[in-house]
Amino acid sequence: MMEVVGLVGLVLVAGGWAITIIRRSPPPPLDLTAVYFAGSVALTAYAAWERDAVFTALNAASALLSLVNIFRALRRVKV
Repeated sequence: MMEVVGLVGLVLVAGGWAITIIRRSPPPPLDLTAVYFAGSVALTAYAAWERDAVFTALNAASALLSLVNIFRALRRVKV
């Protein structure tokens, strides 16, 4: 049962990030996004080491979406 709760949380958190990208909302500040990306990568590694599939997927998705926001922020600076 708690795995279902975790999966719902995963979908909501990752979905929130995806919505901001799909709506083309301005990316968060680059320094904040870079720190968030690094933290998400570290937490992904830790969750994988702990063999926690939900936590691994959540943090991997957060890292990926943060990386997208880094590219968006860098592209915005160049324009």
